[in-house]
Amino acid sequence: MNLLPKSPKEFGSIDYWEKFFQQRGKKAFEWYGTYLELCGLLHKYIKPREKVLVIGCGNSELSEQLYDVGYQDIVNIDISEVVIKQMKERNASRRPQMSFLKMDMTQMEFPDASFQVVLDKGTLDAVLTDEEEKTLQQVDRMLAEVGRVLQVGGRYLCISLAQAHVLKKAVGHFSREGWMVRVHQVANSQDQLLEAEPRFSLPVFAFIMTKFRPVPGSALQIFELCAQEQGKPVRLESAERLAEAVRERQQYAWLCSQLYRKAGLGSVSLDLCSGDTGEPRYTLHVVDSPTVKPSRDSHFAIFIIPQGRETEWLFGMEEGRKQLAASAGFRRLITVALHRGQQYEGMDSIQAELSARVMELAPAGMPAQQQVPFLSVGGDIGVRTVQHQDCSPLSGDYVIEDVQGDDKRYFRRLIFLSNRNVVQSEARLLKDVSHRAQKKRKKDRKKQRPADTPEDLPAAPGQSIDKSYLCCEHHKAMIAGLALLRNPELLLETPLGLLVVGLGGGSLPLFVHDHFPKSCIDAVEIDPSMLQVATQWFGFSQSDRMKVHIADGLDYITSLAEEEARRHYDVIMFDVDSKDPTLGMSCPPPAFVAQPFLQKVKSILTPEGVFILNLVCRDLGLKDSVLAGLKAVFPLLYVRRIEGEVNEILFCQPHPERKLATPELLEMAQALEQTLRKPGKGWDDAYVLSDMLKTVKIV
Repeated sequence: MNLLPKSPKEFGSIDYWEKFFQQRGKKAFEWYGTYLELCGLLHKYIKPREKVLVIGCGNSELSEQLYDVGYQDIVNIDISEVVIKQMKERNASRRPQMSFLKMDMTQMEFPDASFQVVLDKGTLDAVLTDEEEKTLQQVDRMLAEVGRVLQVGGRYLCISLAQAHVLKKAVGHFSREGWMVRVHQVANSQDQLLEAEPRFSLPVFAFIMTKFRPVPGSALQIFELCAQEQGKPVRLESAERLAEAVRERQQYAWLCSQLYRKAGLGSVSLDLCSGDTGEPRYTLHVVDSPTVKPSRDSHFAIFIIPQGRETEWLFGMEEGRKQLAASAGFRRLITVALHRGQQYEGMDSIQAELSARVMELAPAGMPAQQQVPFLSVGGDIGVRTVQHQDCSPLSGDYVIEDVQGDDKRYFRRLIFLSNRNVVQSEARLLKDVSHRAQKKRKKDRKKQRPADTPEDLPAAPGQSIDKSYLCCEHHKAMIAGLALLRNPELLLETPLGLLVVGLGGGSLPLFVHDHFPKSCIDAVEIDPSMLQVATQWFGFSQSDRMKVHIADGLDYITSLAEEEARRHYDVIMFDVDSKDPTLGMSCPPPAFVAQPFLQKVKSILTPEGVFILNLVCRDLGLKDSVLAGLKAVFPLLYVRRIEGEVNEILFCQPHPERKLATPELLEMAQALEQTLRKPGKGWDDAYVLSDMLKTVKIV
């Protein structure tokens, strides 16, 4: 038996509803939820002794169940004579004080200010089927009548799916009347989340419109949103922002329904925001592993990424998360990254905060009441301490933060907040600093103080940096490129001229300066703020062998190339990021690899020198174009891909006859390793150089 109308317009027809209830019979029809699903919200906004009008009551059991728990002053109206007769017969003896009247809600017969609450469960949605003029006029009459029969301080409580045109109409009408507007999302029960066929992909909302006494000349408008997990409403600045917030929750609900119905939707990520500030608090990635064999305990798990480690390949890249999910052995794994600037008290508090929310992302087939494990590395949420935060006119907002690594050592990082999941510069702190930080953290745990506070780590100055350690894999590869200079065993005794474009934290030029005593380095940095950061926080300092030039690298190299008695460098390194995220290449900016500019780079490079470039390019077509342009200027081109990262290090030389086979490259790298590991020279990790050149490819 099909009870659906032929078109949405029939929802506003008396004949349709008469036929509907005749065919439906006495079986209750519940729009948008039963009393048990709505009672928490209804009891919040309706007091037992208040006089309640239910418009468009239909044959819902809602009024009856409200009556049975003490709400006995209830009047029900509906346009259908059939359903009013049914409801009178059903309730005459059991609920004598409750009345049912056939009445048109656009022309109600009650005196003004007769009720304290008007309750509407789906009626506005049924009437407001489109935005045609006739429909809008009918809705205007309906809402005007609602306002007329309500007392000052009374509430219009409307249960709705909050479709955009319905929300716009309701909020617009009552805000213009000077009423307080609140939208409250109806909470889902655990059973609803896991039922085989959820009824709605869209969440159900309640509009609570509170009638205020008119104030002549007042333009005050109040808009509030109360999300289902929050105890208090959030005040919003405009009707537009309220509509946006509702739309975000609808999109989230749709995503949850899709994730429930089917796995393998591809890369799915979302931010959960703080209810108090609206700032992102958690970033969730949903990872499905369809090859995992289903069992009772393998359905679903949550993995909390320790603070500061969200940039690691295993947690920060899609392929890494897939590997993590497969090794964890769950059909669906949700990784949770914790945001800087937020306070977290520990794993237990995070679990309590997230448990209800993440269950909305559970896969189909998970047994009811299934315990969902919360996993992490070592059961800890890690340590992140923001040491400094500022804004550069060129680079934007940035932070200096100290984080605890996998080996319990501490690392200092420079992060540009425009690309908050990319570590711009990184350095390891000395062991004594890490040891003091661990002792202080243990002491603070006893005080139960939140982990993400500025006092957790000492505000260590630059001299606490371990300058002998290179954190970044692409920096290790760039140092390995020095083996291409030939006679690497003589590099410590031979003058070596380097030009480094892009300072960052200064780790790369500082390493060369400290380990190659005859080197003379010119570093070029466009942003003066970065020189201050490198000096104050990363142990960088200039000397008679290392100078920093605050200039645009393009202009600096162009001016050098135009000099008659131009200076030549043995090594030129580009490690400079692009400020435009739309280009498909984040390092370097495209102008740095344009052929006319590359010719200028070549002109200031010694004939046997090497040009080393850090390339980060996700656009394969653009990358092929960059490689072709480099090859046209530097016929000898080696490429070293950094495993688990997008970075590729390019080693460019002007003379193809200097081409080296892999065994020769390894021999040169090993010679450089031996040189750097001589007693007193001090680079224990020099063995990585041959590893770096082992997989180099010639373009």
